[in-house]
Amino acid sequence: MSKSKPRKIRNLRGRKTGFGAKKKHRGAGSRGGRGKAGWHKYKWSYVTTYAPGHFKKPSMKPKPDTVHAINLWQINEMAAKQNLKEINLENYKVLSSGKISHPLVVKAAAFSEKAKEKIQGAGGKAEIIKKQKGVVEKKA
Repeated sequence: MSKSKPRKIRNLRGRKTGFGAKKKHRGAGSRGGRGKAGWHKYKWSYVTTYAPGHFKKPSMKPKPDTVHAINLWQINEMAAKQNLKEINLENYKVLSSGKISHPLVVKAAAFSEKAKEKIQGAGGKAEIIKKQKGVVEKKA
């Protein structure tokens, strides 16, 4: 009975292990380039299999509605300078710092609890404005 062929791993120890000259089976050329080289060309099948969303644009996200803060003392100053009875603050949240000296109707996106109390305590009204989605106001 003849001796069986020795396992290949025994023979492939050390450096180089066959394959001939230094050019063959070595270097980035045998791999088709370094890194992501060729992903839009000859490695496209790799992209479609393992990284299908790689070249897609990021999805568009709507801008968040920014709500600014305004204090009662600022509202009081505005009303005093311009002799206002009603103030419309569409993208503002009214905070409670300061006092209101005379009754005002304040319309805003949001109010803090203390701000509501102070406005009503001065004899005014605190009304919440709700924006309707899809309605665009035209500027004159």
